Amino acid sequence: MEKLRFLTSGESHGPALLAILEGLPAGLAISEEFIAIQLKRRQQGYGRGGRMKIEQDFAKILSGVRHGFTLGSPIGLQIQNKDFENWREQMANHPIDEQVKRVTKLRPGHADQPGIFKYGHSDVRNILERASARETAARVAAGAIAQRFLEEFGINLKSHVLSIGTITSTTAKNVDWEYVENSPVRCADPEAEQKMIQLIDKTKKDGDTAGGIFEVIANGVPVGLGSHIQWDKKLDAQIAQIMMSINAVKGVQIGDGFGNSRLPGSKVHDVIEFYPNDLLPFQHSTNRHGGIEGGMSTGQPLVIQVAIKPISTLSKPLPSVNMDTGEKVEAHYERSDVCQVPPACVIGEACLALVIADAILEKFGGDNLKETLNNYHNFQDNLKQFPLNPK
Repeated sequence: MEKLRFLTSGESHGPALLAILEGLPAGLAISEEFIAIQLKRRQQGYGRGGRMKIEQDFAKILSGVRHGFTLGSPIGLQIQNKDFENWREQMANHPIDEQVKRVTKLRPGHADQPGIFKYGHSDVRNILERASARETAARVAAGAIAQRFLEEFGINLKSHVLSIGTITSTTAKNVDWEYVENSPVRCADPEAEQKMIQLIDKTKKDGDTAGGIFEVIANGVPVGLGSHIQWDKKLDAQIAQIMMSINAVKGVQIGDGFGNSRLPGSKVHDVIEFYPNDLLPFQHSTNRHGGIEGGMSTGQPLVIQVAIKPISTLSKPLPSVNMDTGEKVEAHYERSDVCQVPPACVIGEACLALVIADAILEKFGGDNLKETLNNYHNFQDNLKQFPLNPK
């Protein structure tokens, strides 16, 4: 991401989460209430833990917005952690007199083991607090502003759960998005929805956790975002990177990526046809490539599928070791979700929005929204005159 940059800061049980979003043009209408809608969506989902009963996430805009419009300067956001009241001593940022109990039992699947060696910590809490998925609330807040920006270009994002554990939706291609928004597991298949809920209930009873696959779709994306000229400018590479950075994500595919690897080329590549009356005169008749070819958007919907592993904190912990003594122990347990696939959908939307917004700014530029939109509309007008240099 070159034009649009974001950073987050804060620990899971610290005073607050912070986000800085830099690079948006001036003149974009944005409000705290709009961001709150996305934060609320992130907090929902069957299988969430007790933390969501404590927090009522709200992002306070601290900078970069005046009288409801962006200024073009960095936007600062703050999300208060209400649970900090219960952790004031453990998470104090100043020296304290009392001895705080250290976390020394490493959790398989978490950042604990590599983190203590990398940073030289003797208390795993120094790793787990920042490695927590609580950080994604700040991403969703920043991503909400990116989504507001994309609305100006007619781009909208949707997401839904394809599978939890072994239960798979059968309506991946014909999605009722209103049903998804009201589904406790964000699944469009009513039969699979009930089975997913039952699986989560059983998983919780067993002291275990469940993972799955979710899909994010971006409609209205113009042709030509990203570039083939360098590895880090390829749109699919940027999307894969940001999706892989979401906690517990272990796999990303664009379009039918993994499935296409098992088919011959004649069954994979999307045929290009001539549409003389459309904005794009040359279009693919199918979308197996997921809206990206050669690192660039094709003008078709971006379709991203993301595999997320089960949460690593189990109420019936796996065997592990005590980092002080090396003795065999049960891994550390701390309040956690049972299944995070439904809220991961919303996080995926935010992350994809940030990448697309950056690509829009990289291609169309502009220091104020009107300028960016003018450049965008000029590009669209030029498409109608294609080819630009006929023989």
